[in-house]
Amino acid sequence: MYSFNALDTKDRLVAWIREWFEKNGNGCNAIVGLSGGKDSTIMAALCVEALGKERVIGVGMPDKGQDLHGADEIAAYFGIRFIEANIGGMTTALKQLFSDGKNESDWWFDMSAQAEQNMPPRLRMVTLYAISQSNNGRVMGTCNLSENYVGYLTKFGDGASDVEPLAELTVTELLQIGDLMGIPAKWVHKTPTDDLPHSKGDEEKFGFTYATLDKYIRGIETPAPEIKEKIDRMHRNNKFKLELVQSFKM
Repeated sequence: MYSFNALDTKDRLVAWIREWFEKNGNGCNAIVGLSGGKDSTIMAALCVEALGKERVIGVGMPDKGQDLHGADEIAAYFGIRFIEANIGGMTTALKQLFSDGKNESDWWFDMSAQAEQNMPPRLRMVTLYAISQSNNGRVMGTCNLSENYVGYLTKFGDGASDVEPLAELTVTELLQIGDLMGIPAKWVHKTPTDDLPHSKGDEEKFGFTYATLDKYIRGIETPAPEIKEKIDRMHRNNKFKLELVQSFKM
């Protein structure tokens, strides 16, 4: 039968992060991309407890026309160093590449909507790694089990990191840990969104709630048939994002 102990899990997470750094970057800094949402905020809190605030660096990476969504406030709350790195210039330059000199024969210059949507997450990861390698760091992943299960991540974007401490925890479980750690509700319980122009919240876009998804993942409750079918389809179609890149074997 499913049971979850938030305090025990939090303590084991902190110990695991500390041990991982001892083995994979003793003395290195934790680099956390701060979006203003629950996952990155909880990740920052866990790193502070595991490593000390002097070894955690928060990075806010707004695109052109976006604000920091409270990333600077979160960094100040935890007392960690903060870097603001606006990626607007990079997204503009990459879009310009696709438009410069375009003519009827340049078929590859037609950027798809999906490519444009995935561009900022991938440029953010480029930015995080540049900051990490310049500051003796390790990039902390902030993906959770719920989003991973339905493929709600960008491959080589927010799905790329040096380590993924939260990957086996559902949204429901993370909320309990965030509340337990006393993190302000405005960050822990912020309505999740992909922050794209004219975007809807995650749950509105899915057509089901994280609570429904999490109960299904943990075997607590099976959703209505049409919701179950949708979740299963999303899971099947996006499994490749989480698998190691396949290679030819001699």
